[in-house]
Amino acid sequence: MAYKGAWHAIALSMGLIGCGAAADIAWRNAFWGCFAGAILAAVWLIFLVWWGMRRGVLSPTPVRERPEDMSPDRLLLDAVPIPMLTIDDGRARALNRAARRIFGTDDRILPPPATLLDPEAGHLHHEGRHWRIDRVILNGRMTERSVAALIDVEQEERTAEARATAEMIHVLGHELLNGLAPIVSLAESGEAALDRTGIDPGLLREILGTLARRAESLQRFTEAYRELARLPAPRLARVSVSKMADDLSRLFAGRWPNVEFVVEESQSREWALDRDQVEQAVWALLQNAAEAATSAHGSGARVSLTIDYGLADLTLAVEDNGLGVSREDVSRIFRPFHTTKPEGSGIGLSLARQIAQGHAGELFLVRTQPTTFVFKIPARIDKLGTVSG
Repeated sequence: MAYKGAWHAIALSMGLIGCGAAADIAWRNAFWGCFAGAILAAVWLIFLVWWGMRRGVLSPTPVRERPEDMSPDRLLLDAVPIPMLTIDDGRARALNRAARRIFGTDDRILPPPATLLDPEAGHLHHEGRHWRIDRVILNGRMTERSVAALIDVEQEERTAEARATAEMIHVLGHELLNGLAPIVSLAESGEAALDRTGIDPGLLREILGTLARRAESLQRFTEAYRELARLPAPRLARVSVSKMADDLSRLFAGRWPNVEFVVEESQSREWALDRDQVEQAVWALLQNAAEAATSAHGSGARVSLTIDYGLADLTLAVEDNGLGVSREDVSRIFRPFHTTKPEGSGIGLSLARQIAQGHAGELFLVRTQPTTFVFKIPARIDKLGTVSG
């Protein structure tokens, strides 16, 4: 609090201090007259303070606040690049500079988009841009007040794509260099062998054979990269998942006759999906599972495929009784060209996840022991106008 007429308060305070000091000195030196005068002066000053407060000269008044734009909280919010809003009783206000710039306002957003006022809405389309709405509820009730942050979905996607592209280029360069380095070394060895007076045909044959194998390995890698990079958009149609599972069972029995394969399905239904792509993705999961189970148990290997129809998703779960996925590989198993098998291309899981994402679904590892992968495809309206699921 501050006081009107601050100089009055300062003068009165100094006068009271002076009277107190004079009274103390007079008391110590037995100057009773001076002591009485100091007391009377102090009483007079106290009376003046009381009278001034009665007249309003010394009445308290709130300190004038600094402009809102200069407050530390406002400056801090303005430094945040994410648009932030408050939503209160059907009103929306811009909290920082980013929000004011988007909605062209200094405070209230008029009229507020209906999506912002809907507590269940998770996305906002405004001025040709797509935003995700992240809300924080205040006072425990969404209807009272909430703070919303708008996340630029397109910017997030561009960042994710740039990160994926950088990782792909890194992996591609690493694999190509690893493949070319021994080829160069073997070529130099062959050239040196030719310069000798006596050429050993066996040595030359060994060098050329190794060169051929390394060249074939690079060719397989290039073909795998092309397959991963050129995956077409899924062509959706109503597919009998049971018939697809039967085909996979026959293929599995022909490829892995010594591995027990079990299919569990609660019911038989159709789903909107690209059969070729989903079959390819599930087959990649089954092959990985069979190889892991065989290497761990031999004749006791077991693989299962569980099909579950939910209200929102079709779930295909592949499980094996192998040794599981190591902790180090959990974060790398979906990375393109990462493989623990000598002859593996390292694109099976990456391609399967790309197929799942192309169907607006997902592929993830739910357990490392026993190893269990889940492939999910959401329900949607297919081309024939029927909702699958």
